[in-house]
Amino acid sequence: MFTGLIEAVGRVIALEPLPEGGAQLTLEAFPMEVGESLAVNGVCLTVQHAEGNRLRFDLVPETLRRTNLGDLREGSLVNLERPLTPQSRIGGHFVQGHVDTTARLVETRPEGNAYVLRLQLQEPFYMRYIAPKGSIAVDGISLTVVEVGEDWFTVWIVPHTWQATNLSTRRIGDRLNIETDILARYVERLLSR
Repeated sequence: MFTGLIEAVGRVIALEPLPEGGAQLTLEAFPMEVGESLAVNGVCLTVQHAEGNRLRFDLVPETLRRTNLGDLREGSLVNLERPLTPQSRIGGHFVQGHVDTTARLVETRPEGNAYVLRLQLQEPFYMRYIAPKGSIAVDGISLTVVEVGEDWFTVWIVPHTWQATNLSTRRIGDRLNIETDILARYVERLLSR
């Protein structure tokens, strides 16, 4: 479980496809232990190998299909967050690290000292879980939804988030990972019974 408050931005060293499917992702991050979890662009991954600041993860085919991790290249910047501990403050919202879908960045515009991003979901089915003033995780970042359309939504990015995450490196057409609010999914499930 995560909060969507990014701790650091890591750098991709390599993304190597495996012959049997899937891939291995190597990052420059911070020291961790084998077996620990780390959210990478909002995707919960398990450290398979650790050597100093270099971490390696195994990516299964489903992760490559459902997320933007397969789009990464050497030098790409990724958002990193370690899991909650009993002592952690919850400043964002509950983020599981289970990405639902991706969204294309279709607009970035400055607005005062902030930026407004408009994102178009690749699977409009998930719009049912996105509401104005609701929480959403975009590449692992806990954000508040501002506007909602048929297959798109907007979020505002404050200066600190713009500088402390990989959002400033994102370009029109890039895919960003989307995890909708778990509460909305549970409410739907309960009401459907």
